[in-house]
Amino acid sequence: MNIDGICDPRFGAVREAFAACFDHGLEHGGGVSVVVHGKTVVDLWGGHADAARTRPWRQDTLINVWSSTKGVVALAIAMLVERGKLDYAAPISRYWPEFAAGGKERITLDQVMSHQAGLNGLAVPMDEAGLLAWTPFVDALAAMSPLWEPGSRCVYHALTYGHLAGEVLRRVDGRSIGSFIAEEIAGPLAADFHVGLPDREDSRVAEMIEGPRTSDWVEFVRASPFPHASDNPAPRALAPNDRVWRAAEVPGGNGQSTAHALARIYGMMAAGGVWDDKPLISRAAIEAAARPRFRGMDESFAAPAAFAAGYQMEDPVYAGRASPQTFGHTGWGGAIGFADPGAGVGFGYVTNRMLGFDDMDPRRKVLIDAVYDALSTGGGRRAGP
Repeated sequence: MNIDGICDPRFGAVREAFAACFDHGLEHGGGVSVVVHGKTVVDLWGGHADAARTRPWRQDTLINVWSSTKGVVALAIAMLVERGKLDYAAPISRYWPEFAAGGKERITLDQVMSHQAGLNGLAVPMDEAGLLAWTPFVDALAAMSPLWEPGSRCVYHALTYGHLAGEVLRRVDGRSIGSFIAEEIAGPLAADFHVGLPDREDSRVAEMIEGPRTSDWVEFVRASPFPHASDNPAPRALAPNDRVWRAAEVPGGNGQSTAHALARIYGMMAAGGVWDDKPLISRAAIEAAARPRFRGMDESFAAPAAFAAGYQMEDPVYAGRASPQTFGHTGWGGAIGFADPGAGVGFGYVTNRMLGFDDMDPRRKVLIDAVYDALSTGGGRRAGP
């Protein structure tokens, strides 16, 4: 497999690990990027952007990164908290009065951002068109009662997270979450990241491919005591192949990105909110967003979870390698972006071949291990899945 891009010789093991993912049949097309102390040391891509293998993956190929979108949404919220427009401890109804209906008047922004709001899905029928249209979905969220006592447990808000956070942002800022990200994050950082992809960019999007066990989690959650994230509407692995999905704003899961964009965004946060000597957000605001809000079991996945304000903490993919303050977010099927302030690392990985595993995606693990091997040894051993 031909791997294109740049790779500092010190991080040669990352290139080897990325190539090995193709050699072992795990990868179809994708990219990996690493920023260290504000400098891009790895930016690689390879494979094919379509299932038929007629389009090579290019430097500017975009792919849906699913829940890795949540971490960029969390940054947008953190920026408005820093500006005094939002308060993590405040009730959502302060900014969105209709949200108080159904006994939700005390649900806080913090609870929404850490999946403790009792709104992991809708209790009324809703098709995918309603989700994509925004207003029907947020109106249904505003009208409903909590599905369980807010603050009593953590249950992953797979899609509702983005509409809840996005509507709060819209109420205080006036812009949609996609417009805010474009103007306040992606634009200043020159990061190729989009929520609500313009028509003019659509030709760059890769085709999503559903691999083995990709959608097992949907049925697992549906069979749990808290099934609502899997219905109204049911998540579809191949939804990103529809133009209507890419055009809409689904900030819980339809960000279109390159690996370079994710690494750049998280590299900025790892550096304390500064990129090219220009401040985007303060170190204190980043630390406030990355403070853990929940540690325990996610009762829909029956698995350990740790969440800050929109960020996953202590993820097993990088556990034991990254510094304890590392934060970020994985995405359904493979994508991941994270910041390690202790090492000054911003990391991004994207793929169009969605895989499902009981514990962790081996592609993510081997790539991240190669990064930390290089950091710890100055060279890094030969790596492979």
